[in-house]
Amino acid sequence: MSFSPDIQAYCCHYTSQQSCSENAGGLADDGFPSSVTINRLPCSGKLQVSTLLAAFENGADGVYVVGCPKDTCHNIMGSQRAAKRVLAVKKALEELGVEPARIEMFHLARGLHPEFIATAQTMDKTIRNLGPSPFKGENK
Repeated sequence: MSFSPDIQAYCCHYTSQQSCSENAGGLADDGFPSSVTINRLPCSGKLQVSTLLAAFENGADGVYVVGCPKDTCHNIMGSQRAAKRVLAVKKALEELGVEPARIEMFHLARGLHPEFIATAQTMDKTIRNLGPSPFKGENK
Protein backbone atom coordinates (compact mmCIF):
# COMPACT_ATOMS: atom_id res chain seq x y z
CA MET A 1 0.00 0.00 0.00
CA SER A 2 1.46 3.35 -1.01
CA PHE A 3 1.20 6.28 1.32
CA SER A 4 -0.22 9.57 0.01
CA PRO A 5 0.35 12.16 2.69
CA ASP A 6 -2.03 14.95 3.59
CA ILE A 7 0.11 18.04 4.21
CA GLN A 8 -1.46 21.35 5.17
CA ALA A 9 0.52 24.51 4.37
CA TYR A 10 -0.50 27.77 6.05
CA CYS A 11 1.00 30.55 3.99
CA CYS A 12 1.21 34.27 4.49
CA HIS A 13 -0.59 36.07 1.67
CA TYR A 14 2.55 38.09 0.94
CA THR A 15 4.87 35.09 0.65
CA SER A 16 2.49 32.97 -1.43
CA GLN A 17 0.59 35.48 -3.58
CA GLN A 18 2.97 35.68 -6.50
CA SER A 19 3.85 32.01 -6.43
CA CYS A 20 0.16 31.14 -6.59
CA SER A 21 -1.06 33.78 -9.03
CA GLU A 22 1.81 34.55 -11.41
CA ASN A 23 2.61 30.98 -12.35
CA ALA A 24 0.38 30.56 -15.40
CA GLY A 25 1.28 26.88 -15.78
CA GLY A 26 0.35 26.17 -12.20
CA LEU A 27 2.55 25.20 -9.32
CA ALA A 28 2.25 21.50 -10.17
CA ASP A 29 4.06 22.12 -13.46
CA ASP A 30 7.03 23.35 -11.44
CA GLY A 31 7.05 20.35 -9.12
CA PHE A 32 4.75 21.46 -6.32
CA PRO A 33 3.58 18.21 -4.66
CA SER A 34 -0.08 17.29 -4.95
CA SER A 35 0.07 16.16 -1.31
CA VAL A 36 0.20 19.80 -0.15
CA THR A 37 -2.90 21.91 0.34
CA ILE A 38 -2.26 25.65 0.55
CA ASN A 39 -4.26 27.61 3.12
CA ARG A 40 -3.57 31.30 2.54
CA LEU A 41 -3.65 33.72 5.46
CA PRO A 42 -3.59 37.53 5.62
CA CYS A 43 -0.56 37.09 7.90
CA SER A 44 1.07 34.02 9.42
CA GLY A 45 0.84 35.82 12.77
CA LYS A 46 -2.95 35.35 12.66
CA LEU A 47 -2.50 31.58 12.85
CA GLN A 48 -3.46 30.11 16.21
CA VAL A 49 -2.05 27.02 17.94
CA SER A 50 -5.57 25.59 17.94
CA THR A 51 -5.69 25.78 14.12
CA LEU A 52 -2.40 23.93 13.81
CA LEU A 53 -3.53 21.22 16.21
CA ALA A 54 -6.90 20.97 14.45
CA ALA A 55 -5.10 20.21 11.19
CA PHE A 56 -3.62 17.11 12.80
CA GLU A 57 -6.96 16.21 14.39
CA ASN A 58 -8.57 16.47 10.95
CA GLY A 59 -6.15 13.98 9.42
CA ALA A 60 -3.07 15.93 8.33
CA ASP A 61 0.14 13.92 8.31
CA GLY A 62 2.21 17.10 8.30
CA VAL A 63 1.76 20.84 8.68
CA TYR A 64 3.96 23.74 7.78
CA VAL A 65 3.77 27.50 7.95
CA VAL A 66 5.31 29.93 5.49
CA GLY A 67 5.80 33.47 6.73
CA CYS A 68 7.82 36.52 5.83
CA PRO A 69 11.49 36.74 6.76
CA LYS A 70 11.79 37.65 10.44
CA ASP A 71 13.17 41.13 9.80
CA THR A 72 10.88 42.08 6.90
CA CYS A 73 7.44 40.91 7.96
CA HIS A 74 4.76 43.07 6.39
CA ASN A 75 2.90 43.07 9.71
CA ILE A 76 6.07 43.76 11.73
CA MET A 77 6.12 40.73 14.08
CA GLY A 78 3.61 38.34 12.48
CA SER A 79 6.05 35.71 11.30
CA GLN A 80 7.83 35.77 14.66
CA ARG A 81 4.51 35.11 16.44
CA ALA A 82 3.82 32.27 14.01
CA ALA A 83 7.26 30.75 14.65
CA LYS A 84 6.60 30.73 18.41
CA ARG A 85 3.26 28.99 17.85
CA VAL A 86 4.84 26.37 15.59
CA LEU A 87 7.48 25.78 18.25
CA ALA A 88 4.73 25.29 20.86
CA VAL A 89 3.07 22.63 18.68
CA LYS A 90 6.45 20.97 18.04
CA LYS A 91 6.95 20.69 21.80
CA ALA A 92 3.42 19.33 22.28
CA LEU A 93 3.97 16.68 19.60
CA GLU A 94 7.24 15.67 21.21
CA GLU A 95 5.55 15.34 24.61
CA LEU A 96 2.99 13.05 22.98
CA GLY A 97 5.73 10.88 21.50
CA VAL A 98 5.06 12.11 17.96
CA GLU A 99 7.80 13.27 15.63
CA PRO A 100 8.18 17.07 15.96
CA ALA A 101 9.35 17.18 12.33
CA ARG A 102 5.67 16.82 11.35
CA ILE A 103 5.38 20.59 11.76
CA GLU A 104 7.81 23.24 10.49
CA MET A 105 8.11 26.99 10.05
CA PHE A 106 9.71 28.53 6.97
CA HIS A 107 10.54 32.18 6.36
CA LEU A 108 10.47 33.09 2.67
CA ALA A 109 10.71 36.37 0.79
CA ARG A 110 7.84 37.70 -1.30
CA GLY A 111 7.58 36.84 -4.95
CA LEU A 112 7.67 33.88 -7.27
CA HIS A 113 10.55 31.87 -5.87
CA PRO A 114 11.73 28.32 -6.39
CA GLU A 115 12.10 28.21 -2.59
CA PHE A 116 8.30 28.16 -2.23
CA ILE A 117 8.16 24.95 -4.26
CA ALA A 118 11.32 23.53 -2.66
CA THR A 119 9.77 24.02 0.79
CA ALA A 120 6.73 21.98 -0.22
CA GLN A 121 8.97 19.29 -1.69
CA THR A 122 11.02 19.17 1.51
CA MET A 123 7.92 18.70 3.65
CA ASP A 124 6.55 16.07 1.25
CA LYS A 125 9.80 14.09 1.49
CA THR A 126 9.94 14.43 5.28
CA ILE A 127 6.36 13.28 5.78
CA ARG A 128 6.68 10.39 3.32
CA ASN A 129 9.71 9.21 5.31
CA LEU A 130 7.82 9.52 8.61
CA GLY A 131 4.72 7.76 7.30
CA PRO A 132 1.09 8.33 8.27
CA SER A 133 0.25 10.44 11.28
CA PRO A 134 -0.25 8.46 14.46
CA PHE A 135 -3.35 10.58 15.08
CA LYS A 136 -5.15 9.00 12.12
CA GLY A 137 -5.75 5.66 13.71
CA GLU A 138 -6.74 2.63 11.68
CA ASN A 139 -10.03 3.94 10.28
CA LYS A 140 -8.85 7.15 8.59
